[in-house]
Amino acid sequence: MAQQYEQLNLTERTERGGSSARLLRKNGIIPANYYYKGVENINLSVNKIELLKSLRSGHRIFKVDLKGDTQYVMVKDIQYHPVTDDIIHIDLMRIRRDEKMTISVPLVLEGDAPGVQEGGVMMQNLTSIEINCLPADVPEQVVVDISDLEMHASLNVEDLEVSDELEILTSSDLSVVSCQPPKEEIEEEIEEEEVELAEGEEPEESEEAPESKEDKSEES
Repeated sequence: MAQQYEQLNLTERTERGGSSARLLRKNGIIPANYYYKGVENINLSVNKIELLKSLRSGHRIFKVDLKGDTQYVMVKDIQYHPVTDDIIHIDLMRIRRDEKMTISVPLVLEGDAPGVQEGGVMMQNLTSIEINCLPADVPEQVVVDISDLEMHASLNVEDLEVSDELEILTSSDLSVVSCQPPKEEIEEEIEEEEVELAEGEEPEESEEAPESKEDKSEES
């Protein structure tokens, strides 16, 4: 299902500088910048509570009203405070609904893997993939069906099923998820192989062969 666009309310700010930004943050407002190719950057601000709500919604693209014009933006970058992890600045990049865009989309596992039911361990190697598509076709997530995943099996990017509107840019041979035996079983298998190899080895010959009965008789 194509992602719905959530409204994000932005306010243009005229004052710039560190002291102005600190004052905004103190009052629950996050400084923001708006970028678009060929257009001068615009300094904006957004309510912190509203921003957090929008980010937690899982949406990747937001509808905004800017200078009396409805536009669509995506989050380009978020800066966090190094100690508190609070958001201190956000960059927004304008996108056009008639132009394809590259975006990272999360992968979500779905189903019950037979390998796990047999005692295997599920290992998800990729949590997202990059796709190219029109903004209207951006999915909230890509579902990975693991209902047929057996023990010692894996699914690669090339095994993902997506709509024809999406072009996957992530390398097709990368592993998305696999099901492997528990670590203890793997170690036991390795130990068994070493034991079998040791039992099949020929005993090493001594560097000095023992004296034969004939040699002893000659000495006497």
